[in-house]
Amino acid sequence: MTLLPYLEANRLEAGCDEVGRGCLAGPVMAAAVILPQDFSNKWINDSKKLTKSNRESLVDIIKEESLAWAIGEASVEEIDKINILNASFLAMKRAVQQLKTDPEHLLIDGNRWKSDLETPHTCVIKGDGKYASIAAASILAKVARDKFMEKLSKEFPYYGWETNAGYPTQAHRAGIKEHGDCKWHRQSFTLLKRQMSLDL
Repeated sequence: MTLLPYLEANRLEAGCDEVGRGCLAGPVMAAAVILPQDFSNKWINDSKKLTKSNRESLVDIIKEESLAWAIGEASVEEIDKINILNASFLAMKRAVQQLKTDPEHLLIDGNRWKSDLETPHTCVIKGDGKYASIAAASILAKVARDKFMEKLSKEFPYYGWETNAGYPTQAHRAGIKEHGDCKWHRQSFTLLKRQMSLDL
């Protein structure tokens, strides 16, 4: 199924989505993408529904065919300071601010959005499965974050980040139990503290 190209015709809409909210480690990343009104690609979809190779093959297409795209992030320190929800909003705000073209409207994946940006917005529940621009943003953010965690895994090889990207898999939990946490772990997550005492 081809996703919808826009919410309202003849308006510069930026689709926005974040990745990594449920992870135990690493930053939360977000992307913003403005697609042409006539953009169509049957493979563009919610990044979670695509294989890794599909996502990676779509990145260049999205970057080349979009009117503008950008990626933003919020650090582990910011997540611990302002909480993961607010950090997700901050990452999306940073992505929007880095767009080379100013959008007239934002399509935000999810049911809420908080920011001091003056750009009007619409929240769309499960928007990455409805609008192409949000799906494109989810793909860019997912691939960027996965590559970042893969790079980190070379320095911190105990947690399986090259395959789990920081999510609380059994391998990740086992790594925490055996080696403890590291500077990339989110100390504000009570989930992390539970991993430490799990009998694996």
